[in-house]
Amino acid sequence: MTYGYDGVLKVESDGGVRIVTLNDPDKLNAMTDPLHEALVDVWVHLMRDNDARVVVVTGAGRAFSAGGNIPGFIKNVEDLEYRRVGMRNARMLTDHMLGCHLPVIAAVNGPAVGLGCSIAMSSDIVLMSEAAYLADTHVNIGLVAGDGGVVSWPFMTSLLKVKEYLFTGERIPAETAVQIGLANRVVPADQLMSEALLLAHKLEAQPPQALQETKRALNLHLQAAALRVLPYALSAESESFSSPEIAETARKFADKSRR
Repeated sequence: MTYGYDGVLKVESDGGVRIVTLNDPDKLNAMTDPLHEALVDVWVHLMRDNDARVVVVTGAGRAFSAGGNIPGFIKNVEDLEYRRVGMRNARMLTDHMLGCHLPVIAAVNGPAVGLGCSIAMSSDIVLMSEAAYLADTHVNIGLVAGDGGVVSWPFMTSLLKVKEYLFTGERIPAETAVQIGLANRVVPADQLMSEALLLAHKLEAQPPQALQETKRALNLHLQAAALRVLPYALSAESESFSSPEIAETARKFADKSRR
């Protein structure tokens, strides 16, 4: 089974493993509207796929995902209804990933920034290429860190570390991510997908009900945190788009896109 979402998201099958590829390499898999919407929808499809047992998520090209898309960022500043839709999609994406009963392996092949980082961190097992890094840069550009980081990171590393990296937006290299608990292991770039698929097929061979319900039991912690945190965090992030700092960031982005 192979299917796609307007080309920007590709889903391929390898037995019971579904390989989900963010497929807009020319834009470093930035979260354009079509890609963001496809990522919201794909989890519903996967959860209804009775033959699926494990999901591997990766990026095409040299990035996992560069995060926010500049035209969408500018439109969020200018168009309140567009912003509301974006916040609803952000909530749905988090809910769908955390609610998916299938084990999800993130094969982080390159930079995973902003929402891209949140997608990796909403997975169950994270393998990172030596060249990859994580970064949540919301605060740097004037936004509240409203989605995945504030929900999942405190369960993976210390709250002090979470605050340092979310407050500063600093890059977290692959080795550091493993050391502080945000990734499982570092893999040579040319072996990343083979390692991810080897692990995926190992999980595929496990008794499905036992594996799936163990995942769901563990994710109840994250889902409870999402229920507590996301309404406030996403509302605060939406409010950020009305701040003078964001207006200045949008102006700089607009100037850059016209060059």
